[in-house]
Amino acid sequence: MKRAKTRCDKLRQTEAEWQRQLSPEAYHVMRQKGTEPPFSGKYNAFFENGVYRCQGCGQALFDSERKFDSHCGWPAFDRAIAAGRTVEALDISHGMRRTEISCSCCGAHLGHLFADGPTETGLRYCVNSASLQFDVRKKSERE
Repeated sequence: MKRAKTRCDKLRQTEAEWQRQLSPEAYHVMRQKGTEPPFSGKYNAFFENGVYRCQGCGQALFDSERKFDSHCGWPAFDRAIAAGRTVEALDISHGMRRTEISCSCCGAHLGHLFADGPTETGLRYCVNSASLQFDVRKKSERE
């Protein structure tokens, strides 16, 4: 029996397929571990009610209720929407020691995790807008 394709099958995409799917900026951030300039991303100062999803595979990553203004220049969240949605790895590039976060489904680079958040979690998921898509929460989902 043939297995139905899931969004996580996007892990098997070639780099050429990723380049066709993503904008040049999103490809640079998500597939080449780049970073968008601070304060330039469309979700940095964006505070609508909804869910932030991976631009690569559509997996739900962060809820708008967990977003805060960290004044760092990138969207910041104090936790993922559910356990296992992001993968952490040591990043020692650029002469720094940081924790990289990637989408657990498609492996896309999202940003970095810092232990300096202002909420009870003490965490700050610093995420590139280019790696995200936003879905507005419908009124019926708010109740």
